[in-house]
Amino acid sequence: MNQNTVLHTVANAKTSDNNADNPHYRELPHNMEAEQGLLGALLVDNRAYEKIGDLLRPEHFFVPVHMRIFEAISQFIDRGQTASPVTLKSYFEKDVDLVELGGGAYLAELAASIISVINARDYAQTIYESFMRRELVGLGEDIVNEAHEHKLESAAMDTVEMAESKLFSLAESGEVKGGFTSLRDSVLVSIEIAERAFKTQGHVTGVTTGLRDMDKQLGGLHPSDLLILAGRPSMGKTALATNIAFNTAKAYAQSGGKEGARVGFFSLEMSADQLATRILSDCANISGHSIKQGDIRQDDFQKFVKASQELSQVPLHIDDTPALTIGAVRTRARRLKRQHGLDFLIIDYLQLLRGTGSRQSEANRVQEVSEITRGLKAIAKELNIPVLALSQLSRAVEQREDKRPMLSDLRESGSIEQDADVVMFVYREEYYLSRTEPDVGTEKHMQWQEKCERALNVGECIIAKARHGPIGSIRMHFDGHVTRFSDLDEIHDAGNGY
Repeated sequence: MNQNTVLHTVANAKTSDNNADNPHYRELPHNMEAEQGLLGALLVDNRAYEKIGDLLRPEHFFVPVHMRIFEAISQFIDRGQTASPVTLKSYFEKDVDLVELGGGAYLAELAASIISVINARDYAQTIYESFMRRELVGLGEDIVNEAHEHKLESAAMDTVEMAESKLFSLAESGEVKGGFTSLRDSVLVSIEIAERAFKTQGHVTGVTTGLRDMDKQLGGLHPSDLLILAGRPSMGKTALATNIAFNTAKAYAQSGGKEGARVGFFSLEMSADQLATRILSDCANISGHSIKQGDIRQDDFQKFVKASQELSQVPLHIDDTPALTIGAVRTRARRLKRQHGLDFLIIDYLQLLRGTGSRQSEANRVQEVSEITRGLKAIAKELNIPVLALSQLSRAVEQREDKRPMLSDLRESGSIEQDADVVMFVYREEYYLSRTEPDVGTEKHMQWQEKCERALNVGECIIAKARHGPIGSIRMHFDGHVTRFSDLDEIHDAGNGY
């Protein structure tokens, strides 16, 4: 069969003169010669499959019969059999499309037309490029159709997020990830990490938290890790997360990107203005309550000016959209990474996120939280960044005499503990002591006063789970006026709390 005739028949893509003259007619992107060249190369030398097997799938081909031929070749090779025109012929004897092209003779012609198999990877890349362009065309049509539909349950932003999510997935799908890494290469990476930690202030291998003892305990915040910071209301979860976010972003700005991180902060509970007020209060060292009440002096404005100049350089981005789905978080995190860079993500807090389905029962809520924690871990791995998610604790803490939280207090789902690489609890004994004052003049009151003195302005970060290191307790100073956690300058046993 003449090669030109084959090209015309296989693709069914050569247009008539009338179509060619029609300015509104456009074919879907494809490259017939590349598809035939690759299939011929595979039929001549099955070893060429090793070069392209991680890139191409049957659906990447434009011509249906080429999809089936490639799938058959792949199955033969995976089973350890030889894929050739002879071995494949019997499988396509009744294939209508192939019979129209000459049956087994077409397979033989594919193989015979190949001069060299060294271009197999180039052919595969060309086929994949055409597939991507077809997908973009289809995505464009989907966006147009979605935009024309008016549904009560979906807003225009839902269409935007759908489009962004599909675009990112499409961009990521072409990257060949995974595969084996030699021990030699892995060891070199480990040495580079150790060298980088040696050169950084505080000797941390991950992203610094800006808190000396926490960095020492955790070694910084590591890419692809999911960290859970949990506590009862008023313990200071948001305060600690905000401090870490600001410290990290400030370190990035001051070091020119050598330390710290560009931070994304999903504040589902507080508005961006409220969060910014907390940061301004911390940076200017002025009580947040005084700022909100307007109870400030004239010279405080000079502190505001200085603080605002410092804050303007800090790469900290806040999204205060309420009731986001885990899919929307993933989409927006990808967008932030693409547009401004993203090295560290914080979610405040986990229970305010929604899954993809509708919640109707407590059992469904457990499944929903499981979906959310898996999604957060997937974001950490996909974007190769640490993700810190805040979480509420159950009321079981309040029923115990010892209020120090435990892993079993994590609310609604065991998957939080299971999916997390690190689980930390914020605990302030001062909060509980201030609400349990005994009768004045009694021995219990004297003991209570002693406890209050020891607990004054002291908070704890209890590391209850650490997949890559030891567990323990970190004592910190807490200043409630500016909602700031900082290092507690005291000499204590390095093994305290283990």
